[in-house]
Amino acid sequence: MSIEATQTVGELATAVPGATREFEKLGIDYCCGGSRTLGEACAEAKITVEQALSRLQEGLAAAQSKPERDWKKQPLADLVAHINSTHHVFVRQECPRIDHLAAKVLAAHGKNHPELLQVQNLFSALANELSVHLMKEEQILFPYVIRLEEAILAGEPAPPAMFGSVVNPVRMMMQEHDGAGETLKQLRAITKDYAVPADTCASYAELCKALAAFEADLHQHIHLENNILFPRAVAMQG
Repeated sequence: MSIEATQTVGELATAVPGATREFEKLGIDYCCGGSRTLGEACAEAKITVEQALSRLQEGLAAAQSKPERDWKKQPLADLVAHINSTHHVFVRQECPRIDHLAAKVLAAHGKNHPELLQVQNLFSALANELSVHLMKEEQILFPYVIRLEEAILAGEPAPPAMFGSVVNPVRMMMQEHDGAGETLKQLRAITKDYAVPADTCASYAELCKALAAFEADLHQHIHLENNILFPRAVAMQG
């Protein structure tokens, strides 16, 4: 498979098996920042294109030995079910746990690490926004996408929707994804890449670990929607 620096990060994340894992390691935003070329993304991440290409080729070779499900070719109903059962469940499980951890760590170390107050406030706001976001997807957008796919497969016209074209809710969801992505960048910057200070406890280390895992899962979550589900739904309605 040919990998070029002129391809967008989103295209590579979708087309190259294992690419999302390598992008995570390289610090390249492949979900909200998926419209940039690989060259542009490398410049922002302060790495060479050659480094990225080498890692992508290595990741591709490793992924081909352990093939993953190709969501570009699976029914949209299956992709929606995967997003709901994997990523939406993860968000709902982790948000209260991380919120509790952040409050606990702030109480213990806030005097020496005042940045923890900002971490708590940012994550709490993100959790609240995601709660509403998931509800809109599960109750409005996703059911329509499933009905749309059923209609197309049956050779019937696209079902009517209260929001007009599916482009409208997709645009809103992507804007909210951008906001979540920006909050993740702020959390990473404030915590200095989730580094654990020497004068802190195990709870602080667990908070950093949980935030890093939450970021990685949300990146994959947004990638599946922005780069695969949404474009396929828009194309299907068109």
